[in-house]
Amino acid sequence: MRVAEVVGRVLYGHGARYVFGVVGSGNFHVTNALVAAGARFVAAAHEGGAASMADGYARTSGTVGLLSVHQGPGVTNALTGLTEAAKSRTPMVVLAPEATAPRSNFFIDLPALATSVGADFHRVRATRAAEDTDAAYRAAARGATVVLGLPLEVQRTVTEPWSGPVPAVAPAPATAPQVEPLLAALQAARRPVFIAGRGARAAREPLTRLADACGALLAVSAAAKGLFAGNPWNIDVAGGFATPLAAELIGAADLVVAWGSTLNMWTTRHGELIPPSAVVVQVDHDPAAFGVNRPVDLTVAGEVSAVAEAVLGRLGTGSAEPVDAGTGGWRTPELAQRIRDHGRWRTVPYRDEGASARAGAPATIDPRTLSAALDDLLPPDRTVVVDSGNFMGYPSMWLDVPDVAGFCFTQAFQSVGLGLASALGAAVARPDRLTVAAVGDGGFVMSATELVTAVRLALPLLVVIYDDAAYGAEVHHFGPDGYPLETVTFPETDLAAIARGYGCDGLTVRTVDDLGPVRAWLAGSRTRPLVVDAKICATRGSWWLEEAFRGH
Repeated sequence: MRVAEVVGRVLYGHGARYVFGVVGSGNFHVTNALVAAGARFVAAAHEGGAASMADGYARTSGTVGLLSVHQGPGVTNALTGLTEAAKSRTPMVVLAPEATAPRSNFFIDLPALATSVGADFHRVRATRAAEDTDAAYRAAARGATVVLGLPLEVQRTVTEPWSGPVPAVAPAPATAPQVEPLLAALQAARRPVFIAGRGARAAREPLTRLADACGALLAVSAAAKGLFAGNPWNIDVAGGFATPLAAELIGAADLVVAWGSTLNMWTTRHGELIPPSAVVVQVDHDPAAFGVNRPVDLTVAGEVSAVAEAVLGRLGTGSAEPVDAGTGGWRTPELAQRIRDHGRWRTVPYRDEGASARAGAPATIDPRTLSAALDDLLPPDRTVVVDSGNFMGYPSMWLDVPDVAGFCFTQAFQSVGLGLASALGAAVARPDRLTVAAVGDGGFVMSATELVTAVRLALPLLVVIYDDAAYGAEVHHFGPDGYPLETVTFPETDLAAIARGYGCDGLTVRTVDDLGPVRAWLAGSRTRPLVVDAKICATRGSWWLEEAFRGH
């Protein structure tokens, strides 16, 4: 058996059922080994798209994503999506063939490249192919993006046959988290708020029980949107996307506990959201994350679920005083009613800025009005994937999601153009749900080539383009200061026609009435992607971006 086949079999033995990529000579055999073992290969149009597909698949499925690329340019083509995954701590293995001869056209310093973007690097050796592949997969499963170097000469090496099973590894003895200071802070607090981040995506149940025990309100970072969906004390996203009510309540907290969140500038509104008087606690499995974005008063090292369960255990054993959530606490009938009435952006009044058609100027639709109308039209079972750009707060906050797996937010690297491909990976992971890719016109044009892949997959996919014919963030950042904007504004383009050219259904929307065909498409088979080119008004920047610019 050749090493390439061993690698494929080990990965399949770990549960890898999908592999995304573009096949060349360097990854031909390892990809075919995965397919022969039973995995499905999803062929992308470009390695950059393949990387985002693997990322979106991993985030939505909760399992390790797998990316297979050619040596040299195959790796570098995938680099932006790989960087987004690494910065998001997406569990992913990148099968990266290596040309190890420095004079080879394909040579790159793969370990240095992986390190430079925050990914782990492992290399397969001929004598330990199964063990090295196993170690790489396990590292990814713990929450890392792993570049697995596959030297070309090693892949061809004949080694001992391997048929499994994947060796079981005894879990390391868990160290009991030290929760006494956190417990004391919860007991002393009258207005606690939990902010759950990316590292808490699997901890809804223990965090909800602990919040109930201490009377805390529940908030999330944007990366964990949907975690507390349906909970009556959920005030949704903290930070730049926060509703006025959420900002008010977090601003009145006397204790803020960040669960798996580093409280970055977006989550804290450039440091202005959390009041200076509040005690701030950070819980994270990685002590290196403590205080990286702002000072904190207390830290607790440990997995989020384990820490929450440990606090609950202390409360339930009688060895600690119960938390008093009564007089002076948050959870009153009046506040519950305010959250029901004003806890979503849908309930916040606004002046519709859409423009009616007039001489020389076609109609445009307000992105809030568009998003609200789509939220009413679309089925509740949905996955919303949001690209980066000026528009992104509207689909993020106006489109509800059923749970944390229903929201994919590719913003760790703040790159435009990753949303469409990420949505394809999410659709592969959850074909039972409608996947909605919300993208800007710039990001759509960058990634439109993957519409070929979307048509080939025939999965339920709705692409909504928030089309302002510009790079809106730059327009609204530099325009008020009088800078010329010709480099970031473009002629209106029929993006729906481009989508139809790729084999999708295409629709141009300028008013709410134009959304009628979406309803008809939803009632059909949904096997042909629908691309909605929504011509949005662009008179001002989004609220969260205006705030961010002030923060600079």
